Amino acid sequence: MTTQEKIDADLKAAMRSRDADRLSVLRLVKSALTNAAIEKHGSAGGLGDADAAAVLRKQVKQRQDSIESFEKGGRPELAAKERKEIEYLSEYLPKPMSDDEVLRLVKESIAEAGATSKAQMGTVMKIATERAAGRVDGKTLSQVVQKALQ
Repeated sequence: MTTQEKIDADLKAAMRSRDADRLSVLRLVKSALTNAAIEKHGSAGGLGDADAAAVLRKQVKQRQDSIESFEKGGRPELAAKERKEIEYLSEYLPKPMSDDEVLRLVKESIAEAGATSKAQMGTVMKIATERAAGRVDGKTLSQVVQKALQ
Protein backbone atom coordinates (compact mmCIF):
# COMPACT_ATOMS: atom_id res chain seq x y z
CA MET A 1 0.00 0.00 0.00
CA THR A 2 1.50 3.33 -1.04
CA THR A 3 1.57 6.35 1.23
CA GLN A 4 -1.21 8.02 -0.75
CA GLU A 5 -3.42 4.92 -0.50
CA LYS A 6 -2.80 4.73 3.25
CA ILE A 7 -3.72 8.41 3.65
CA ASP A 8 -6.91 7.88 1.60
CA ALA A 9 -7.89 4.89 3.76
CA ASP A 10 -7.17 6.79 6.98
CA LEU A 11 -9.13 9.77 5.65
CA LYS A 12 -12.18 7.56 5.18
CA ALA A 13 -11.69 6.06 8.65
CA ALA A 14 -11.47 9.55 10.17
CA MET A 15 -14.72 10.50 8.43
CA ARG A 16 -16.46 7.42 9.80
CA SER A 17 -15.17 7.97 13.34
CA ARG A 18 -15.90 11.71 13.16
CA ASP A 19 -12.33 12.58 14.20
CA ALA A 20 -12.42 16.21 13.08
CA ASP A 21 -8.80 17.07 13.92
CA ARG A 22 -7.31 14.13 12.04
CA LEU A 23 -9.76 14.61 9.19
CA SER A 24 -8.75 18.24 8.61
CA VAL A 25 -5.04 17.37 8.61
CA LEU A 26 -5.53 14.45 6.23
CA ARG A 27 -7.61 16.58 3.87
CA LEU A 28 -4.86 19.19 3.74
CA VAL A 29 -2.22 16.53 3.12
CA LYS A 30 -4.30 14.84 0.43
CA SER A 31 -4.69 18.20 -1.28
CA ALA A 32 -0.94 18.88 -1.07
CA LEU A 33 -0.17 15.42 -2.47
CA THR A 34 -2.65 15.89 -5.32
CA ASN A 35 -1.17 19.29 -6.18
CA ALA A 36 2.36 17.86 -6.16
CA ALA A 37 1.27 14.97 -8.39
CA ILE A 38 -0.33 17.38 -10.87
CA GLU A 39 2.82 19.52 -10.93
CA LYS A 40 5.01 16.51 -11.53
CA HIS A 41 2.98 14.28 -13.84
CA GLY A 42 -0.08 16.21 -14.95
CA SER A 43 -3.59 15.19 -14.03
CA ALA A 44 -3.05 11.50 -14.77
CA GLY A 45 -0.18 10.63 -12.43
CA GLY A 46 0.30 9.83 -8.78
CA LEU A 47 3.31 10.22 -6.53
CA GLY A 48 5.76 7.58 -5.45
CA ASP A 49 6.49 7.09 -1.78
CA ALA A 50 9.71 9.13 -1.94
CA ASP A 51 7.90 12.12 -3.47
CA ALA A 52 5.02 11.74 -1.03
CA ALA A 53 7.48 11.71 1.88
CA ALA A 54 9.01 14.94 0.57
CA VAL A 55 5.57 16.58 0.52
CA LEU A 56 4.87 15.32 4.04
CA ARG A 57 8.22 16.66 5.31
CA LYS A 58 7.36 20.03 3.79
CA GLN A 59 4.02 19.99 5.62
CA VAL A 60 5.78 19.14 8.91
CA LYS A 61 8.30 21.94 8.35
CA GLN A 62 5.48 24.44 7.76
CA ARG A 63 3.89 23.42 11.05
CA GLN A 64 7.21 23.69 12.91
CA ASP A 65 7.58 27.23 11.59
CA SER A 66 4.04 28.00 12.71
CA ILE A 67 4.73 26.64 16.19
CA GLU A 68 7.71 28.96 16.49
CA SER A 69 5.62 31.95 15.37
CA PHE A 70 2.72 31.10 17.69
CA GLU A 71 5.02 30.72 20.68
CA LYS A 72 6.66 34.07 19.97
CA GLY A 73 3.21 35.62 19.61
CA GLY A 74 1.96 34.21 22.91
CA ARG A 75 -0.52 31.73 21.42
CA PRO A 76 0.30 28.38 23.11
CA GLU A 77 -3.11 26.87 22.23
CA LEU A 78 -2.41 27.28 18.51
CA ALA A 79 1.12 25.91 18.95
CA ALA A 80 -0.35 22.85 20.68
CA LYS A 81 -2.75 22.32 17.76
CA GLU A 82 0.16 22.44 15.30
CA ARG A 83 2.11 19.91 17.42
CA LYS A 84 -0.84 17.53 17.28
CA GLU A 85 -0.94 17.90 13.49
CA ILE A 86 2.79 17.05 13.33
CA GLU A 87 2.03 13.87 15.30
CA TYR A 88 -0.58 12.87 12.71
CA LEU A 89 1.77 13.61 9.81
CA SER A 90 4.69 11.75 11.40
CA GLU A 91 2.74 8.50 11.15
CA TYR A 92 3.26 8.57 7.37
CA LEU A 93 6.95 9.50 7.33
CA PRO A 94 9.72 6.90 7.24
CA LYS A 95 11.38 6.12 10.56
CA PRO A 96 14.15 8.68 11.17
CA MET A 97 17.78 7.57 11.33
CA SER A 98 19.55 7.37 14.67
CA ASP A 99 22.62 9.54 15.33
CA ASP A 100 24.89 6.50 14.87
CA GLU A 101 23.28 5.65 11.53
CA VAL A 102 23.68 9.24 10.33
CA LEU A 103 27.36 9.28 11.33
CA ARG A 104 27.98 5.95 9.57
CA LEU A 105 26.18 7.21 6.45
CA VAL A 106 28.29 10.39 6.42
CA LYS A 107 31.54 8.46 6.82
CA GLU A 108 30.59 6.13 3.96
CA SER A 109 29.65 9.11 1.78
CA ILE A 110 32.97 10.83 2.53
CA ALA A 111 34.86 7.65 1.64
CA GLU A 112 32.93 7.24 -1.60
CA ALA A 113 33.52 10.86 -2.61
CA GLY A 114 37.17 10.73 -1.53
CA ALA A 115 36.62 14.04 0.26
CA THR A 116 39.39 15.48 2.41
CA SER A 117 38.26 19.06 3.00
CA LYS A 118 35.18 21.25 3.39
CA ALA A 119 35.61 22.33 -0.22
CA GLN A 120 34.17 18.95 -1.23
CA MET A 121 31.17 19.19 1.09
CA GLY A 122 28.69 19.56 -1.80
CA THR A 123 29.74 16.24 -3.31
CA VAL A 124 29.47 14.48 0.05
CA MET A 125 26.07 16.06 0.76
CA LYS A 126 24.72 14.92 -2.60
CA ILE A 127 25.73 11.31 -1.93
CA ALA A 128 24.55 11.38 1.69
CA THR A 129 21.20 12.95 0.82
CA GLU A 130 20.49 10.28 -1.80
CA ARG A 131 21.37 7.49 0.63
CA ALA A 132 19.40 8.99 3.51
CA ALA A 133 16.22 8.83 1.40
CA GLY A 134 14.43 11.40 3.53
CA ARG A 135 15.10 9.71 6.85
CA VAL A 136 17.16 12.64 8.14
CA ASP A 137 16.67 16.36 7.57
CA GLY A 138 19.18 18.32 5.51
CA LYS A 139 20.22 20.64 8.34
CA THR A 140 21.25 17.78 10.62
CA LEU A 141 23.00 16.00 7.78
CA SER A 142 24.89 19.17 6.86
CA GLN A 143 26.08 19.68 10.44
CA VAL A 144 27.37 16.10 10.69
CA VAL A 145 29.17 16.40 7.34
CA GLN A 146 30.80 19.67 8.42
CA LYS A 147 32.07 18.12 11.66
CA ALA A 148 33.37 15.07 9.84
CA LEU A 149 35.24 17.15 7.24
CA GLN A 150 37.10 19.36 9.74
